[in-house]
Amino acid sequence: MEQQKTDILSLLPAQLEAEIRAMGAPAFRAKQIFRQLHVKRVFDFAKMTELSKQFQAQLNERFYINLPKIRQKLDSCVDDTVKYLYRLSDGNCVETVRMVYHHGVTACISTQVGCKMGCQFCASAPLGFIRNLTPSEMLMQIYGADAGRPEPEQISGIVLMGIGEPLDNYDNVMQFLRLISCKEGRNLSLRHVTLSTCGLVPRIRQLAQEQLPLTLSVSLHAAQDSVRSALMPVNRIYPLDELLDACSYYFKQTGRRVTFEYAVIAGENDSAEAAKILAKRLRPVFPGLRPHVNLIPVNPVAGTGFQAGHAAKFQQYLIKEGVNATVRRTLGDDIKAACGQLRRDQIEQDTALGETPDTEN
Repeated sequence: MEQQKTDILSLLPAQLEAEIRAMGAPAFRAKQIFRQLHVKRVFDFAKMTELSKQFQAQLNERFYINLPKIRQKLDSCVDDTVKYLYRLSDGNCVETVRMVYHHGVTACISTQVGCKMGCQFCASAPLGFIRNLTPSEMLMQIYGADAGRPEPEQISGIVLMGIGEPLDNYDNVMQFLRLISCKEGRNLSLRHVTLSTCGLVPRIRQLAQEQLPLTLSVSLHAAQDSVRSALMPVNRIYPLDELLDACSYYFKQTGRRVTFEYAVIAGENDSAEAAKILAKRLRPVFPGLRPHVNLIPVNPVAGTGFQAGHAAKFQQYLIKEGVNATVRRTLGDDIKAACGQLRRDQIEQDTALGETPDTEN
């Protein structure tokens, strides 16, 4: 049965070599197969012509190639943003967004099917959590968005900000990062990767020990525990003092400052007083350095009741308080580029048709 086979796209070169040696084949076969999968993007053992038909058959018996299918692809009419809805092998769906900037092409990928965190302004929250994504399912979001494009148009940066909480799927995310940066494969520098978290304090401290050159971004969204706890239930477990202390620890361990994301919500967290409190909270985190806050006008998601606050005005409040603040460029408004919206629409369609995914997989 397929469940007993090994997900070959989730294996690092040394792991694949160990598997191939266990089959009685020489180690160089592992290098050939890894190159076919991750460089040439050949996702069918039968098309790996360097291998004998007998060996291809043996590979089919031992491994499976986990290939999500593009269920929908939406191209923005206002910019070069493309949104993909991937149908996974168990019928579940996740989203990926391809965004073009002056410095290159960035993919925003999902790390889980659904999410446990329950943030009140998120389109994924009402749908709950289904399962973690495997390393291969994260990797194939990149390979799928790159397919058919010349090298200058391929993805040069990744943000783990799609559906799911990356640090809640810690081991699989770490394996994905090793795969995407592997010199024998995609060889993408982790300096071009941003990992966003809602604030899982123990995992932030664990990530600091990894000494990875990625950018850590913390979804803050409020500087008062009462407000943040109402917006983000995770704050009831890891309140702001603990979270900001973990951010300070991360900086001391890695030498890399944490950036903060702040969804500007009208009437909730966008006042001059909120900016003063935020600045006061952030100043001690990186002593002698100005903290950086990335402001995001909250996405208008049906059912939340939240409206976007005036991000440019809030930016000026923060700058006046000595905080570096930028307003994130809004992309793909016409194709529901906010994470979770397309998946939610697809689930509603599937439910209406009586189709349900295999959530046991």
